[in-house]
Amino acid sequence: MRITFLGTGTSHGVPMIGCDCSTCLSADPRDSRLRPSIYVETTGARVLVDAGPDLRTQALRHRISRVDAILFTHGHADHILGMDDVRRFNALMRGPMPCYGDAATLEDIRRMFSYVFDPATPKGGGLPLLELREIDGPLQIADLTAVPVPLYHGHRPILGFRFGACAYLTDCNRIPDASWPLLDGLDVLVLDALRVRPHPTHFSLDEAVATAERIGARRTFFTHMCHDLQHAATDARLPAGMALAYDGLVLQIP
Repeated sequence: MRITFLGTGTSHGVPMIGCDCSTCLSADPRDSRLRPSIYVETTGARVLVDAGPDLRTQALRHRISRVDAILFTHGHADHILGMDDVRRFNALMRGPMPCYGDAATLEDIRRMFSYVFDPATPKGGGLPLLELREIDGPLQIADLTAVPVPLYHGHRPILGFRFGACAYLTDCNRIPDASWPLLDGLDVLVLDALRVRPHPTHFSLDEAVATAERIGARRTFFTHMCHDLQHAATDARLPAGMALAYDGLVLQIP
């Protein structure tokens, strides 16, 4: 299994509009972060996790021409605003796009993209063809098994996903008791780490490190990072086996 980080930034992205901090002006390409998403590839499956407003840029940058399904962690704008770009994948794949999420996320998509599902929408210009499917347990997409991992993003229940020996847990600040067993025996953990200061809906860096130590994966990569975390300086002080992810990072998962 191969996982590509399409974006590792926050809802604002990095650099932020109108900011001249050292991270936003950095020449290190690892400090340039699009909105959060990953692309999962196996022998038989090509799957996106989240489809944010940078989807077109991400697909062009990584030459993505096939998507068999999209898994959604939750329905915030930085995770679903790329849905109109699914039209191109409809054409390439010659069919509707299966879109998996919890009930609240699917309702967010229906509300934000109401014109897509309204029979009265005038034809012309094209509409994305979306098949919304509620997640009620592990999913099988060709040879890829995706196990939903319930999380909390502030007070909102959302989903992470486990793919074999890898778990992707973005936009979270609490793991409920029932989800910890789903994270046993990981080779790779990808975990939210917004910034150094505490935040009401995201793990801070120290909280993320402590959570990663409890989970005990062989390798941990942090994502959904704002401009407070400059890549090189932050990486240098992380514990062994932990690192910041960056846009374009590719992981091979056994």
